[in-house]
Amino acid sequence: MKTVVVYVGVAIAEIAGCFAFWGWLRLGKPMWWLLPGLFSLIVFAYLLTFVETEAAGRAYATYGGIYIVASLFWLWIIESVRPDRWDIAGASVCLIGAAIILWGPRG
Repeated sequence: MKTVVVYVGVAIAEIAGCFAFWGWLRLGKPMWWLLPGLFSLIVFAYLLTFVETEAAGRAYATYGGIYIVASLFWLWIIESVRPDRWDIAGASVCLIGAAIILWGPRG
């Protein structure tokens, strides 16, 4: 359960940090948006170290699936665009893959 909570925090931090840059470059937001964006990306990298796995690459690979799902929630909640059935189907496949990578039996 701790791993799931960590990944949720990681996703929020990364997406918020990236969105700050998006806002500055694409939406014309003021340059000061970069400061919380940078801080958020630092928090993202820091939190990712709390994932319970012996290999960083495995934590990153698993996070890819979590990131996709979190991005669709961001799309829906922050950008007011409801994900369609193809978004949901693709995210489900990614979550299954992420679970296999992180929790699959190892020899």
